[in-house]
Amino acid sequence: MPTIDPSKIIQILQDLTLEELKKTKGIGEKVGESIYQWFRDKKNLKLLYDLEKAGIKIEIEKPKSQKLLSGKTFVLTGTLESMSREEAKKKIRDLGGNVSSSVSKKIDFVVLGKDPGSKYDKAKKLGVKIIKEEEFLEMLKE
Repeated sequence: MPTIDPSKIIQILQDLTLEELKKTKGIGEKVGESIYQWFRDKKNLKLLYDLEKAGIKIEIEKPKSQKLLSGKTFVLTGTLESMSREEAKKKIRDLGGNVSSSVSKKIDFVVLGKDPGSKYDKAKKLGVKIIKEEEFLEMLKE
């Protein structure tokens, strides 16, 4: 997670117009107005600067909904050549995706490794999208 200088965040939020806040995804009229007013109150700004002086750091985490594999569910079958199964699972989860151990119609992708097992056959039967390891690696880069 990147650490951002709190004074930069304060300045960015102070510089936003009420219209810009209202147009921001997930912020409506009332919340936009509330944020706008909060960052123009001198007591609130003093609190933020006092926290900064005390060494408080603000970390920004990319929202899950914006992560690359957000909402996608994967099943791994066979042996992956470029990484262990645990590494692949971690990468999927780090990018907002989910990993399942069984194939169903709710699965978005079955990642095909070397010598796949019955999961491959079941995915074909159910019409689940099957991708080769190379395609999976490309997805991780996007």
